[in-house]
Amino acid sequence: MFSKLALAIALTILLVGCGGVSSSSGGGGGTGGGGGGGTGGGNLACDVMSTGQTSSMNGFVPFTSSGFWNTDISGEQVDPNSASIMTNWVGSVNMHPDWGNDPSYGIPYVVVDGNQPLVDVHLGAYPDESDPGPMPIPANAPVEGGAGSGGDQHVLVLNNSNCFLYELYNASSNGDGSWNADSTAVWDLLSSGNAQRPWTWTSADAAGLPIFPGLVRYDEAASGSIKHAFRFTLPHTYADFTPPASHAAGNTSNSSAPPMGMRLRLKSSYDISGFSAHTQTILTAMKHYGLILADNGSSLYVTGASDNRWGVEIEELKTVPSSAFEVVQISSVYNDSNYPTGAAPAIASFTSSSSHVQAGGSVTLSWNVSGASYNIMSPGAGAVRGANVMVSPGATTTYTLYATNQYGRTTATVTVSVP
Repeated sequence: MFSKLALAIALTILLVGCGGVSSSSGGGGGTGGGGGGGTGGGNLACDVMSTGQTSSMNGFVPFTSSGFWNTDISGEQVDPNSASIMTNWVGSVNMHPDWGNDPSYGIPYVVVDGNQPLVDVHLGAYPDESDPGPMPIPANAPVEGGAGSGGDQHVLVLNNSNCFLYELYNASSNGDGSWNADSTAVWDLLSSGNAQRPWTWTSADAAGLPIFPGLVRYDEAASGSIKHAFRFTLPHTYADFTPPASHAAGNTSNSSAPPMGMRLRLKSSYDISGFSAHTQTILTAMKHYGLILADNGSSLYVTGASDNRWGVEIEELKTVPSSAFEVVQISSVYNDSNYPTGAAPAIASFTSSSSHVQAGGSVTLSWNVSGASYNIMSPGAGAVRGANVMVSPGATTTYTLYATNQYGRTTATVTVSVP
């Protein structure tokens, strides 16, 4: 998850709940405390995304072209253990498109704009490896499998105003507008580095990866060009991970099992000329960008977003055999004892323009951070860019700045008293 932009965007001061906010440096207005202000606005690259459920990205591709999702790996070497991995761990199966026409199938998503209120997210099983709220999650955001389905219940929300992606695992909504989730992750869609969690951290996905960039979507298939990898699952993985994964979820003691993050590629020799145009677009992407192992699940299940416009593509994809794929060379493999280490972000200062303010008044919170890939202000603005934000606390409030990179997280606090 990483990299920064300094973008000047003026936001309106909001006075709701525990306090309104206004960012003078970019994307992140709003409030915590179960609702309130919007989430910013500006002329960023992602503002072409249409709002709504299963909406079109209109050509916007998350993360930079140099990011791992978007890197063409068609020329990479085949792993020397490719044949063994395909035989023993993938098996003689056909690829399965794990999406379709039924909206309860696949992983849904919703795009919101800068008017979407920020709400609290109550963390469950993995708070230490999660990003805190508030987040712009609509009360009616689609949940994978449907609310109360008992599955992974992912929720994916993209903001076309500040270009952040918010992903929740095992999510459920509350009557007051807040949400519950066992794990949360915020991703900066304008960066390359922000496409990785801190080493050994999970995300809303088992491998510590973002989910949305790896979905097969109808709007892209219909456009005739897909320039990113896809997410897929296998039944068994070992307790290792290889970049771009940051987390292992091993379920076998057999060390020959693949690590999270392993990439498959559709062989260049596989003839796709007999497929429909949309299917050819999907398969061409698999030849150039491949599939990234993201979770334990059924063998060679590729994840997508269901859409009532899907047609022959689903059945055509089911005919592609596992023998048409190969393993791209696996380089570095890590586990919880040998992962890369480095310096966490440094927060040189985190201050308020005043330590006291009358109810309804405003103060500016400012920070000087180095080495961070993204910053979060909680409560208040949530994910932010720039170096300051205006808040209007309704009561005495302690604000926490979370600065994160691939090596960890650093926090600092400041309290604003309201007499």
